Amino acid sequence: MNYDVVIAGGGMIGSSLALALAPLSLRVAMVESVPRAAPLQPSFDDRSTALSRSTQRMYEAMHVWDDIVAAATPVRRIHVSDQGRFGFSHIDAAEQGVEALGYIVTNRVLGVTLQEALDTVPGLDVICPARISSARFGPHDVTVNLQEADGAQRALTTRLLVAADGARSSLRAMAGIGVKHTDYGQLAIVGNLLPEKALENCAYERFTSQGPLVLLPVTDGRAGFVWNVAATDAERILALDDNAFLAELQAAFGYRLGEFSRVGTRAGYPLLLSKAMRLTATRTVLVGNAAHGLHPVAAQGFNLGLRDVATLCDCIADYGLDDSEMLSRYAAWRKSDQSRLVGFTDGLVRLFASNSRPVRATRDLGMLAFDLVPGVRSLFARHTMGLAGRLPRLSRGVPLA
Repeated sequence: MNYDVVIAGGGMIGSSLALALAPLSLRVAMVESVPRAAPLQPSFDDRSTALSRSTQRMYEAMHVWDDIVAAATPVRRIHVSDQGRFGFSHIDAAEQGVEALGYIVTNRVLGVTLQEALDTVPGLDVICPARISSARFGPHDVTVNLQEADGAQRALTTRLLVAADGARSSLRAMAGIGVKHTDYGQLAIVGNLLPEKALENCAYERFTSQGPLVLLPVTDGRAGFVWNVAATDAERILALDDNAFLAELQAAFGYRLGEFSRVGTRAGYPLLLSKAMRLTATRTVLVGNAAHGLHPVAAQGFNLGLRDVATLCDCIADYGLDDSEMLSRYAAWRKSDQSRLVGFTDGLVRLFASNSRPVRATRDLGMLAFDLVPGVRSLFARHTMGLAGRLPRLSRGVPLA
């Protein structure tokens, strides 16, 4: 049971990493505690995920994009507004010279595509359902002990252990890596609804007194919504019947898209900013939400995690698993991207949470300047598309091999 890489976590990030490593001819094991079949796997539910331009390029290089895009909706415009204020701003794909700023896909579609691709990867063992109960970290390898669903136990030895097991990562704790949490005091309510007017490939973000409200274009004329509400009011809002819920959401968004109807199942998720104190330990590395958890205000969390994956693959391909500096190179490379995006999302949340008159007036002017000052919109668009800064090969659409 000796492996080159063991991945803890078989969600979207862990599965993407297992698939991305395929050209390197490594022996890889992916350990996942939840059965792969829907609807048991919570990572592959009916929530919608925004895929950036760099994510598109990465999946193209991994030869899975055609299956994803067939069920995805392109975003060609982004409209941002502030409830009760005159300021607004927008980004247009045509202005940026691209066919789409990004794509919206349901997690279920993405999960099915990744899992079907994983079934064709040689040298990959998917151990599921099982969980890693303990780990012993040594200078040359890591030994992890597995607890399987039937009660059986076994040990795996690996040259590199990857924690892709989410924001509450048990592997992160086992590796002795601390994490800093910031509670935003908000709950994200997510679901789908039917607007009277089609979104026409436009994503809307409206900052309200409760928090940001995002509407995303999905298939069949529906809109996926992410409504961030105050945690103190979340229980009441979630308990509303469909008509009352739609009335409150409509009041927050307005009637730009006509009347809302046919809201689907709703779910709530507490919003935290989490940052691991470091990204590596002995023969161990963090990726995705195990390394950083963002506020969804900019819909960039998953894309940031995929750039973790692409960067780690670059470092492994260029330096090998036994290079003592490989993990430090990974950490140094990821630091600027992660810090920039964490600072951006956290700053947006705090800026639009303020109700002081000077701050709100400044926001209005800032939105107008965003539309009027040359170059500002293009710079922002590059960050939104995940194309800013130094990019690893897969994020540029270049295959590893």
